[in-house]
Amino acid sequence: MRLAALLLSLCLLPATVAAAEIERIWLTCNAPQPDRIVVNWQSDQPGDSVVHFGLSPEKLQTVSQPGNTRLHHVEIPLTKQDTVYHYAVQTGNEKSSLATFKAFPTDVLRIAVAADWQSLPDLSHLRQDDVHLLLTAGDNIRNLWQACGPGNPDCIKPYMQLIGKYPQLFRSTPFMPVLGNHDREAHPRGKQPPEHAVYDVDATAFRSVFALPDDEWKWHFDIPEFDLRLIALDFNHTSDFGTTWQTCHPFDHDSAQYRWYAQLTRTNPGHTVTLYNERNATMRGKLKGDWQKLFQRGTLCVTGFGYFAERAEVDGLTCYNTSLSGTGTKYPDPHSKFLASQDSYLLLTCERKTGAMTAELKNLKGEVLDRQMFPAAKSR
Repeated sequence: MRLAALLLSLCLLPATVAAAEIERIWLTCNAPQPDRIVVNWQSDQPGDSVVHFGLSPEKLQTVSQPGNTRLHHVEIPLTKQDTVYHYAVQTGNEKSSLATFKAFPTDVLRIAVAADWQSLPDLSHLRQDDVHLLLTAGDNIRNLWQACGPGNPDCIKPYMQLIGKYPQLFRSTPFMPVLGNHDREAHPRGKQPPEHAVYDVDATAFRSVFALPDDEWKWHFDIPEFDLRLIALDFNHTSDFGTTWQTCHPFDHDSAQYRWYAQLTRTNPGHTVTLYNERNATMRGKLKGDWQKLFQRGTLCVTGFGYFAERAEVDGLTCYNTSLSGTGTKYPDPHSKFLASQDSYLLLTCERKTGAMTAELKNLKGEVLDRQMFPAAKSR
């Protein structure tokens, strides 16, 4: 009898493992407008990708993708604004609990921008801002090699650790990250450039985890109801370009991202926010100031280059630096107007009725460090 019981338990063990609850779930957008969303998750066992979703828990429809993968990306349509969607995911016998997210609003839009996630701090006050969209300004992980071993650019463990740290945040808020150098650091950097490339310029792991618009290493996202355009560029450690420390894509006049950004900003909505991970003053000076001329077509630039909170004003352009690890060495912008050694994030609030956008640098206690208002601007 004991042997029979043991054999029965061994037979049931795989089914028990396969029925584990799916916990690592995150939301992204891979289209340039907010009429759909991507539900992403990691399952313990490979299998198909199924999302059950709807406007009420009692009336859920299903989108299913056949396959045999552990990393899942399923796009679902958003047919209604100013409402809450309910959803759950499934792969084989593995299922998640029911979760919710807010559809994009029609009156007031709230967007948070955070950078330098390496310390994985308490973000409870950011969550209280109840944002509709969460962006970054680079350096979403510490590096790839510590969790994966050197030379594994496709290892996603650090990104799963990030998502696992904030499960409720990522399963309830669309997340659109921007690349930094740490996000593709596949080997220890060292004191001198080695013979091999240290960084994975293609950002293989990042792009496999996050379903984003365009090329994913650069992307744009328009929210027409608020006359708002968000643009992500790949700038970080630009002084290392051309060496084995190179981390970002080219940014010269003939580069794909310069030509793409120039075309994209030729006609702008009311407000354009540009995000990247290089020092603002450095990028304004690139190509003898031609990058600055392009930036000036928009409203503001946001970086996570430095470990401090800062606002700079130059020739009608507002430039922010924000960091969740904001107590490091300060490298003030020559045009700095506000500078503080505090952990921070940037909260953007857009009002559809007035067309105005408010930008607030906030510390992790929820206190406003700096506030600026940008009135409605004519599309151009």
